[in-house]
Amino acid sequence: MLNFYVRILGSSSALPTSQRMPTSQVVFYNNTPYLIDCAEGTQAQLRRFNVPMLKINHIFISHTHGDHIYGIFGLLSSYNLMGRKSDLNIYAPTELESIYSTVLNLNNDELKYKVKFFPLNPKGKVLILQNKHLSVYSFPLIHSKPVWGFIFEEKQKDKNIIKEKIEEFNLSISDIVKIKKGEDFVKADGEIISNNLLTIEPPKPRKYVFCTDTLPVKSIKKYIENPDLLYHEATFANEHKDIAKQTMHSTAEQAADIAKLLYAKKLVIGHFSSRYKKLDGLLREAIKVFPNTVLAYDGNKISVGEDDIKDDKNDLEE
Repeated sequence: MLNFYVRILGSSSALPTSQRMPTSQVVFYNNTPYLIDCAEGTQAQLRRFNVPMLKINHIFISHTHGDHIYGIFGLLSSYNLMGRKSDLNIYAPTELESIYSTVLNLNNDELKYKVKFFPLNPKGKVLILQNKHLSVYSFPLIHSKPVWGFIFEEKQKDKNIIKEKIEEFNLSISDIVKIKKGEDFVKADGEIISNNLLTIEPPKPRKYVFCTDTLPVKSIKKYIENPDLLYHEATFANEHKDIAKQTMHSTAEQAADIAKLLYAKKLVIGHFSSRYKKLDGLLREAIKVFPNTVLAYDGNKISVGEDDIKDDKNDLEE
């Protein structure tokens, strides 16, 4: 099974702390990194957690609040110094391109590589990237600026053929290809061998969902079902629920409600307000609603799907 996991680079909200940087994370699939958001300090975090910076060819920006974009200008500049030649694809709100152009013009910078911008569409679930193994979708959330979440969904793999059947029926390469696609096998005498006698079902495709700064949006259920891993912002505890509503954020309990609504297998909460020196209260509030919840923290490495990666700091903070 190809590796599929998330590396948290920043788990704080707008204000960084001595332990937590603002939002950024990397999705790895088959050892390929995809960067989500790029807060202040992101490139330092990339180095700290040994993420291969030059292998990042796709960056997804959820919205243009500073704690989600201020790191991108330094990252693009560093790529210049590192001699980057390959194109960099950025999927972002339309206004980011003009912000980026202004910063470059102010500094009289000229990049030696090409940056391609792909504006996000506010109308529903939209496919924004796909390759051999993975499809990435955007979908709208609700915040004080236009904002999007992202879905990273593994493509359905072909069926696995039972090796012994290859020799038993003297299957050709062409036969094997058709059978793996789901076709029955027709012998020379016309006898039909059912596909389910020749194959084993492949693993169910895995899915990661990123829900950034947002009010709890129950309508996203029409876009998302049964994610293996859901990241949902949980900026506030219940005691600050009114502030969460005013600032268009979510509480830990509300994040857990969304995980339960979507039938998620696992929830990771993050984007914590710097007012909380300890996070055990937020975790307890989420666990009451959705037991399989863990805290995001800088450096956390969380598997999508099978628990083949040990999360090394998921307990309540002391």
